Amino acid sequence: MIDFPEIKRLTEEEFARFAKLIYEESGIYLKETKLTLLSNRLRKRLYALHLDSFSEYYDYIQKLPDKKKEIEALIDVVSTNETYFFRNERQFDALMKHCFPDLAEKKKNERRLRIWSAGCSSGEEPYTIAICVLESMNLFKEWSVEIIATDIAPSVLEFAQKGIYSGRRIEKVPPDLLKKYFTNDPNHPELYAIKDEVKKLVTFKYLNLFKNPYPNQLDIIFCRNVMIYFDKEHQKKLIAGFYASLLKTGYLFIGHSETLHAISDDFSYVKILDSPVYVPKGK
Repeated sequence: MIDFPEIKRLTEEEFARFAKLIYEESGIYLKETKLTLLSNRLRKRLYALHLDSFSEYYDYIQKLPDKKKEIEALIDVVSTNETYFFRNERQFDALMKHCFPDLAEKKKNERRLRIWSAGCSSGEEPYTIAICVLESMNLFKEWSVEIIATDIAPSVLEFAQKGIYSGRRIEKVPPDLLKKYFTNDPNHPELYAIKDEVKKLVTFKYLNLFKNPYPNQLDIIFCRNVMIYFDKEHQKKLIAGFYASLLKTGYLFIGHSETLHAISDDFSYVKILDSPVYVPKGK
């Protein structure tokens, strides 16, 4: 096999073939401007499989009797998974100060809370949600609480399940919460492990947003900075699925740079504590 750095960039034709395959399998839309990025990401699979060219890798995928595992690996290297705890913290303020009290009152007889972190990446978002639940346990004492965390990239799910973080990932965790919900390794002081009381609230699962069924009977959906990877057609499918999965009292959190304008009329925009939140209408 040739050396890793010697594998040249994708040709425009090769890029088009891979972009089409990735789009069909995941809904992720790659513009031509992503040619260099895709080249760099795909080299990881060529290196792992001891292949010498992108065309050879494409043919390798097509000839597999069962493509599922390799498609997962392909999408895994293509996905961008950079995040951190308490990202866009105003949304978590809205969650704790408005959404939780509202749901605690409306569902006081049922005593069940189901939250979905869709596109959970390496786990910072669902664990942040779990910390918020624990900090609001006066509202949810003796409730059944379930946080479902899903992603299309197996490698980040594996990382998330370990629950060990450092550096920029934990910079925004308030010191009191860091001490309360993380364990610091004295032999590796830069590493912080999520405590079991947080972990037990979260269930991590593989889920392709356009090929697998969604969780249902949900009170809250977090899907932040995920829609930006899809074209309008797939964005509409995604939001329609969220609408079907949310209870009428539910809440949808999307990224600050995202909007449902021209995508869905099934939700109403609500600005809570300067945070964009959507609620289902007409249910």
